[in-house]
Amino acid sequence: MPPRRQRPRESPALVAFGRQMRRLREAKDVKQETIAHLTKVSGPQVSRIENGKKRATRSFVVAVDDYLEAGGSLISLWEDLNKDGHPVPIWFDWPQIESDAVMLVSWENSVIPGLAQTPAYALAMLRGNQEAAEARISRQAILTRDDDSAPLTVLFLLDEHVLYNLVGTPETMREQLEHLLELSLLPNVTVQVVLSSGEHEGVLGAFVVATMEDRSEIAYIETAIRGITTDNPADLSNLARTLVELRSQALTQEMSRELIRKVIEERWT
Repeated sequence: MPPRRQRPRESPALVAFGRQMRRLREAKDVKQETIAHLTKVSGPQVSRIENGKKRATRSFVVAVDDYLEAGGSLISLWEDLNKDGHPVPIWFDWPQIESDAVMLVSWENSVIPGLAQTPAYALAMLRGNQEAAEARISRQAILTRDDDSAPLTVLFLLDEHVLYNLVGTPETMREQLEHLLELSLLPNVTVQVVLSSGEHEGVLGAFVVATMEDRSEIAYIETAIRGITTDNPADLSNLARTLVELRSQALTQEMSRELIRKVIEERWT
């Protein structure tokens, strides 16, 4: 599910690091492309780091500090701004990330994901908060956007339990599952159901992985306390392994549609 509270667009810690790196680079008259070649990352990723929109790894910082002859100052700043391996806070503005992404892979183990919810389902989930429900529904425009931005590919992976979990009324559920079927017919949207077994790491919680145009990734992870948005490589690697496991246990899209139709008929009609 998407975060329910508005969050600042950038992490102050990442912004502080990015600005200092830019100052040091420009003082040496070094181009971003040079840093990209040196560190073996893309030019857009270097730009995102300097703009406070992407976390730099320690190995990246060490290489840049050495090349810019910063005398360890950039490394020290990175270490000062990191607590337990993460800059604080560790989130980005998820709605903006979601909008800028070229691919979203969403795993949900308890409810329909926000981008696939009907107005009635969203309103029930948000306890009648009309403004919040409308804001959530408005974000779904990215599924059918027709502009100059890169086309968006979306994969919704749903635990079978989601289809049976009553949210709102039976009429709300029937409408919601019918909407899910309609979404699955869009050329850029895939819906797959993972049969409930309790034998995969996906039972630990919901998450979404966004792939950006420069191929970098950012993930939104649900926790019992709040959502966390991260681009930490270790986090992304763990989520990638979980997705491989989930995809291996998922029904095909057509089989998923058949199951959804069956649940509508037997449970919500």
